[in-house]
Amino acid sequence: MKKVIFFDRDGTLIWEPDDNFQIDRLDKLRFLPKVISSLKKLADFSDFQFVIITNQDGLGTASFPEADFWPAQKLMLDIFASEGVSFSDIFIDRSFAEQKLTTRKPGTGLLTKYLSPEFDLVNSWVIGDRLTDVELAKNLGSKSIYMGSESCSEATFISNDWSQITNFILASGRVINYQRNTKETKINLSLNLDGQGQIQIKTGLSFFDHMLQQLAFHAGFDLVLNVAGDLEIDEHHTIEDTALALGEAISQALGSKRGINRYGFTLPMDDALVQVALDFSGRPWLVWQAEFKREKVGDMPTEMFPHFFKSFSDSAKCNLSIKIEGDNEHHKIEATFKALGKVIRQAVASSGQVGLPSTKGTL
Repeated sequence: MKKVIFFDRDGTLIWEPDDNFQIDRLDKLRFLPKVISSLKKLADFSDFQFVIITNQDGLGTASFPEADFWPAQKLMLDIFASEGVSFSDIFIDRSFAEQKLTTRKPGTGLLTKYLSPEFDLVNSWVIGDRLTDVELAKNLGSKSIYMGSESCSEATFISNDWSQITNFILASGRVINYQRNTKETKINLSLNLDGQGQIQIKTGLSFFDHMLQQLAFHAGFDLVLNVAGDLEIDEHHTIEDTALALGEAISQALGSKRGINRYGFTLPMDDALVQVALDFSGRPWLVWQAEFKREKVGDMPTEMFPHFFKSFSDSAKCNLSIKIEGDNEHHKIEATFKALGKVIRQAVASSGQVGLPSTKGTL
């Protein structure tokens, strides 16, 4: 689904004049500090569509892009466009505030096209300097960033600094709440790829919990995972479906994968040496080179180890190559989960480069 950032205009993108609150002359057009570079960063490293919605008509008209814009409006858009920032729509409500029309913020009347199922409003944003912008976000079911001076407890984030706002949005964009329910398992999962190591895991299998905690910690995730599986039969469904759910959640959190490293490359643990290589290529594949002498480690069957990583590879849509050496079976598998966490952390981190890390142009 498509995600959107709805921007208020005056006081959010450009300064709002104190005299008549209208940008009715070119010399009154002033951008807020760092707004152009910040929107450029959002355009380069995210998939959000940009939309302007304002109740002030001092720059333009209600129809875009066919209308003839006032000079200041056109200049503002031209400057943004010169830096690679474009807006898919501009909505300007020209009614008076006392009319309280549904087209006027916080009403959603102008945004009916964005109320369709193709748009992910839950993970979209409204950014503005008025309380009506926060209320608009609430009416849309979206998150809000408040840049105003009044007290506001309902905003998702409050800041007047565009660098802070951009960094907050980019980090928040990799948060997923995921459910997987079958006749065999019921899984609830909350994942933040850019977390602080806040981890709560309960699968019903103590050793499996320990391994997943190692993976999440070394990946830098925040992870809350609760699994209710048919353990009265055996461990298979719980382990397999957890791998599928975790992989799918990571895949969703990565989105288009723009700007990530994509690859991750080994981890020793006492006698064990584990080599894990990963590529979020969109093409699942597992290469597994390992042998275990015990039937179980803790309460986890060793035959489920390759099955876990194969299921994870399938749903995360990644190439995964694992080679395990050593004598202690506990050390070998724990080092493997730690190493997977480490390479995921490397692979999902920002590369600092714009666009997709692929010569194909798609992943």
